Amino acid sequence: MSSPLENLQHLRRGFNGDIIEPGLPEYEGASRTVLAAGSPAFVLRPKSAADVQAAVRFAAGTGLPLAVRGGGHGFPGFGTNDGGVVIDLRALAGVEVVDAEHHRVRIGGGATWGEVATALAPHGLGISSGDTKGVGVGGLTLSGGIGWKVRKYGLALDNLLAVEVVTADGSLLNASADENPELFWAVRGGGGNLGIVTAFEFRAHPTTDVFHGTVSFPGAEAATVLQGWAEYLRTAPEELTSVVDFANPFAGGPDAPVEVRVTFDGDDPERAALAIDPIRRLGTVNADGVALVPYAATLVDGLVPPPGIGLVTRSAFVDQESVSAALRVLAEIGAAQGSPILSVRSLGGAVSRVPADATAYAHRQAELMIVTTIGGPPPVLAAARPVLDAHWARLAPHVNGAYANFLSSVADEDVASVYPAETRKRLAAVKSQYDPGNLFTGNHNVRPQ
Repeated sequence: MSSPLENLQHLRRGFNGDIIEPGLPEYEGASRTVLAAGSPAFVLRPKSAADVQAAVRFAAGTGLPLAVRGGGHGFPGFGTNDGGVVIDLRALAGVEVVDAEHHRVRIGGGATWGEVATALAPHGLGISSGDTKGVGVGGLTLSGGIGWKVRKYGLALDNLLAVEVVTADGSLLNASADENPELFWAVRGGGGNLGIVTAFEFRAHPTTDVFHGTVSFPGAEAATVLQGWAEYLRTAPEELTSVVDFANPFAGGPDAPVEVRVTFDGDDPERAALAIDPIRRLGTVNADGVALVPYAATLVDGLVPPPGIGLVTRSAFVDQESVSAALRVLAEIGAAQGSPILSVRSLGGAVSRVPADATAYAHRQAELMIVTTIGGPPPVLAAARPVLDAHWARLAPHVNGAYANFLSSVADEDVASVYPAETRKRLAAVKSQYDPGNLFTGNHNVRPQ
């Protein structure tokens, strides 16, 4: 293995992107992600797929740890490291409608969902994605993609038609249902385990303005609102997707409002009212901010914690038979002082119509997803861990699995939660073919078979 310096000299001869090292003015910003600080030896910003190939060969040749960064919003801080190589895809951010008739869209691996929504709006198109502007297309899509149209159009990865991916040996491959189909299966849910996706091709859908906003209820009504909300979502039109946030300690804890966020995919006010009014009748409405907005306006600026403040997030899925019990426990947790921020997201619909083994995202039958979040400086987070663990111990009989995009920890048990046994076994076999040396470890890592 050559020294990093020798590899760097070789890289400079065939790399047209930026090479950022400690001491350069831009290093401080380039070394960190939105949620994590780092001190990498090299930050590489490729300008083309060929540059990504060169960067991957460089990283493999040095033997240094490799991190890949899209939007940089990952809770575990996968987009940076200490002493290693970071490949930052921010320059690969193009968005192009390549087939208007069939709504086929090509998106660079470094684009963010805000950029995508803005670029597609003049075409009257949208893609069901997350709910934050700055989140990267790559990170969100490769692990799922639960967004504001998830019940009607499924996960972001369910709308994926093909990818262009650089694998561990520096090869540039195309993968789709017809070409390298097993690799295509694996990247749809396998996170960054298989390589670096330099371009995605999605099938977008025509979109109008949508009805979007928040209906708020008193914190004291959390238990009733949660149960009624979940029961209604089971039969609600699939145009309606909803999220409930409550017990926010920064807004009063048990007294914080229960915020039911909704998106109705359509601009017909009568149909929207028919879909949303049953939610309004769940309790005492404190505020109703639902309005007709452009689809791109449903994406908001993500939370950027101040220096020294960290976030710990954890997630799990709830199947239909466990919904009532899980929500009862959640309401009790939220009613006590010191609760984490609690969030429940509606699933079902189009997500559940995809077979569990069709992609490496396997949690198809879940009706809900639960997310807990705590924030603060490291001592505060450490002190809160035992209480948080106790909350999850109470939830354990009623939940299963985990969603990689809302999971701060990366231990083996976390990977096992993200990938059920059969899915993990199949992923390990694909990993053995495309990354036998496990170069791509900056993820919820599935080791080669």
